[in-house]
Amino acid sequence: MFSVKDMMSRFADVFNKNPNSNIGKLIGILYGQMDELNTSLEKVREWRDIDKAQGSTLDRIGQNVIQPRGAATDEVYRVLLKSKIARNLSKTDINTIIRVLALALDCDYKDIQIQEKFSDPFEPEAASLSLMRIPMKRLNEVGMSPSQFAKIIQKTVAAGVSIAQIELTGTFRLSSIYDGLQQDVFGLSDPDMTVGGTLGEVYVPGNDYELPI
Repeated sequence: MFSVKDMMSRFADVFNKNPNSNIGKLIGILYGQMDELNTSLEKVREWRDIDKAQGSTLDRIGQNVIQPRGAATDEVYRVLLKSKIARNLSKTDINTIIRVLALALDCDYKDIQIQEKFSDPFEPEAASLSLMRIPMKRLNEVGMSPSQFAKIIQKTVAAGVSIAQIELTGTFRLSSIYDGLQQDVFGLSDPDMTVGGTLGEVYVPGNDYELPI
């Protein structure tokens, strides 16, 4: 975006280019209006991105992909929108399911592991998947409960395929120092809770508000 000085420099030298002159003040008013317009246009451009859009702009994106908001917050609604867009293009194979979940949670593919239950040596089950690892941290950041995310997973897999279990993993690990504490990104937290690992969670159905999935 050009400045008032740039605009004034385009006038011939016969004009008084002092910003405090009458013509300088007039150009300053014009520049202010153009700057506000440019800011609005930049916001429109940025809000085409689901990660940056807010409020009713997200609702309009939802209308385009036929994904209502329900009672979801903007953070949760972004997950719903991303997963719906990815599901519309999904082939329902394991690699595609991993891509859908990684896109919805904005995490790496390696953070998600899926195992087919028919090959489970202890409890084999046909037409069933076990999600061995899902990053609990991302669910906490968007404010989505495990039961709500489980519904997204169930909608992602092929019809007739069930989800046997979901393991929501944290980063907490026991100390590698014998008879001593270890405080880092994996261990116990410090008093200010600036370092330390995070616990996982067991999926237990609760009284969550319904999401329009």
